[in-house]
Amino acid sequence: MSDWKAPAWAGALALLLSPLSAAAQSPRVVVELEGGPVWQSRNDVEIPNDGRSTRFSLRDFVGNGPWPAGRLYVTWNVAERHGVRLLAAPFSLTETFIPLRPLRFAHQGYLAGEPVRATYTFNSYRLSYRYRWHAAERTAAWVGVTAKVRDATVALVQEGTDSREDDVGVIPLLHVAGEWRVAPRWRLALDADGLAGGPGRAIDAALKLGFDPGGPWTIHAGYRTLEGGADVPEIYNFAWLHYAVASVSWRR
Repeated sequence: MSDWKAPAWAGALALLLSPLSAAAQSPRVVVELEGGPVWQSRNDVEIPNDGRSTRFSLRDFVGNGPWPAGRLYVTWNVAERHGVRLLAAPFSLTETFIPLRPLRFAHQGYLAGEPVRATYTFNSYRLSYRYRWHAAERTAAWVGVTAKVRDATVALVQEGTDSREDDVGVIPLLHVAGEWRVAPRWRLALDADGLAGGPGRAIDAALKLGFDPGGPWTIHAGYRTLEGGADVPEIYNFAWLHYAVASVSWRR
């Protein structure tokens, strides 16, 4: 009877895909600081959303960017499978443009041909509960829920005229995350908060590649997208932001 040998790649593939019995030990605390440039591909505004105000594209007026952005995560794994995470993600841009036609925004009129200073602020603060439903030597996955505090502002200022709309509220989101150790020092991580339905939606998702240089530190780089908005009588605003991100995390 002749000997049969599996190709070398088959053994490597089986190792990567097979569930491993040893569960990965989660660190008790993880602190991650993230930053990088952000661009906008959409930012449509009408305030109030009554058909009498001007619906305009803030992206067309102030450009695609980039602008600086950053966020801070603090995760506390209170038990083997249960954790909570805090997020602070402030973002604001201020640019000046000259409208080619009159605008009506937040019950005020703005003249064509005169400079207008626009401010767009979208600060996000979140508290998440995470349940680690899968843990193996190379892979881990979490599901949970997030309470998001949205602190948003759109403001226009022209000589003699200014108006703004502040939108502060709490939004429930679903949370999913996963991590795959593709090599001893490398990890691929997916993280997302999101929910859609009714008059609006919110999606914040990132895909990052991490490198462990040694000790409690990990360096990450990747892409993040933030998309969503609301279509209600008080406000129409949908934006889509794109981030090139780098971060450093500390685990204990």
